[in-house]
Amino acid sequence: MKDMKDFELIVTVTNFGLGSKVIKIARECGVSGGTIFLGIGTVRSRLLEILSLDHVRREIALMVADCSLVPGVLERLNDKFHFDKPHHGIAFTIPVKDVYGTRDSIEECKEKKENRGDENTMYKAIFTVVDRGKGENVMDAAKSAGARGGTIINARGSGIHETEILFSMPIEPEKEVVMILAKNEIVDNISSAIREELKIDEPGMGIMFVLDVNKTYGLNE
Repeated sequence: MKDMKDFELIVTVTNFGLGSKVIKIARECGVSGGTIFLGIGTVRSRLLEILSLDHVRREIALMVADCSLVPGVLERLNDKFHFDKPHHGIAFTIPVKDVYGTRDSIEECKEKKENRGDENTMYKAIFTVVDRGKGENVMDAAKSAGARGGTIINARGSGIHETEILFSMPIEPEKEVVMILAKNEIVDNISSAIREELKIDEPGMGIMFVLDVNKTYGLNE
């Protein structure tokens, strides 16, 4: 029987144009590949708001990697992109339950602890999917509850409550996915604020889910 492997999802958020470099470095460390999404980063800064620079184009890279590779990948990325410095991006990992379609397909993945990087359970990742144009409302609600910022990603929905008819043709409206990292102690407050402001519990108004985060780089307090 083939030995089971542990996997994690590596997520990086960097300035526009750096996503391909992130994946190139990860591949040099043994990661098979990744996917890049375009997004908009939001920064809580009064000065940047005045200068209209509080929204910055971002690239989000997602890579599934063997847990044994993750510490080395994160350190290489941190050395290259200096996530420890303000506004240089962030990197974090999320436990993966099952993986299919990779060169090392597995039946089960388990969380694996390492002693490098900021190994912790201090943070969670909040994902909210809403109609396009409402991502800003999500961020406003989250910031009112203590969130420092987030990333808005363009997407497309295809749910039973989300298909509109135009000239007798079904149209799948564009969506926005808002990704927020927050400390455990304020996650409930942020989630409640988003649910109340966006009426998430009503059909067709969106969905929200929260994931554990294993390691983090670049979350400056």
